[in-house]
Amino acid sequence: MESLTFEILGWLFIAGLMGGFVDSIAGGGGLISVPALLATGMNPLVALATNKAQAMFGSFTATLTYARSGHVQLADMKLAILFTFIGSATGTVLVQYLATDLLIQVIPFLLVVTALYFLFAPRIGEVDRHHYLKAVPFYLIFGSTIGFYDGFFGPGTGSFWALALVTVLGFNLLKATAHTKMLNFTSNFASFLFFVLAGYVSWQPAVTMAVGQLLGARLGANTALKHGTGIIKPLLVIMSLVMTTKLIYDQPENVIHIWIRQLLF
Repeated sequence: MESLTFEILGWLFIAGLMGGFVDSIAGGGGLISVPALLATGMNPLVALATNKAQAMFGSFTATLTYARSGHVQLADMKLAILFTFIGSATGTVLVQYLATDLLIQVIPFLLVVTALYFLFAPRIGEVDRHHYLKAVPFYLIFGSTIGFYDGFFGPGTGSFWALALVTVLGFNLLKATAHTKMLNFTSNFASFLFFVLAGYVSWQPAVTMAVGQLLGARLGANTALKHGTGIIKPLLVIMSLVMTTKLIYDQPENVIHIWIRQLLF
């Protein structure tokens, strides 16, 4: 696309900063960054690819911050990284050829379930609990599926990882958030590589937003480390509901959207 003005690049920097902050705590940064990219007039697939490029820097910064604080051990996550990478790469390749209509219909229901779970289970995620799956089968199943989803579509990936890590592996919420960021980086990086090979990344906005992501993610991760569950849980619930609302609003043919129209009119 044509070179962007300094004013537009400034707004994209702010979008990257805000997206990085929110995403490093509860996910959902794409709600800020993707609309900002689309507002420049770029093709939706180019916007998705460029978003993965800039988000990769935020998720890497958050991962590094959490790892340095001891909340995630990178050496123990080799299989998680492998399965998530494969899933994301597969999703990224397929999204270039297939429509996302079915996912758009289903995802709002899953996000509502996620929000309600964390909202009405007040002590969930405060401490580690009993796990229901060993790490290897867990990451084989969830790394492949959530990684695929992130490469194929994306909204709500952080919420889904947090829910899976807390409910199935029994992680506390801060630990789950730390691992979520590492897995987000893995799927972002895999998606980025395949989008680059396909020539979809727009580099000028990607680099501009990446700088904002670096700053926002560092600030957000430090905020989460300082306040723990007290900030992660409410922001996770809020972002899940906001993502649900946006997905429904943007798709008039969505089942929930149709139900709401019928109730109101």
